[in-house]
Amino acid sequence: MAANFTAVIQQDQGWWIGWIEEVPGVNCQEATLDKLLESLSATLREAIEMNRQEALAMAGPNYREVCISL
Repeated sequence: MAANFTAVIQQDQGWWIGWIEEVPGVNCQEATLDKLLESLSATLREAIEMNRQEALAMAGPNYREVCISL
């Protein structure tokens, strides 16, 4: 299932910086816009997977996963 997220980006003193609006802590800085977008994507993917693993570990053995769409 594909999901969309919003990257807020800007160029500051020769560097491209950006963060993902919907996921606190996902932010990157790169020399080029293309590299920034790659880094944001990879960092977002890692953050979602870490959050997922943490949630499942906290749930214990008796849980259900339910998809919620906005």
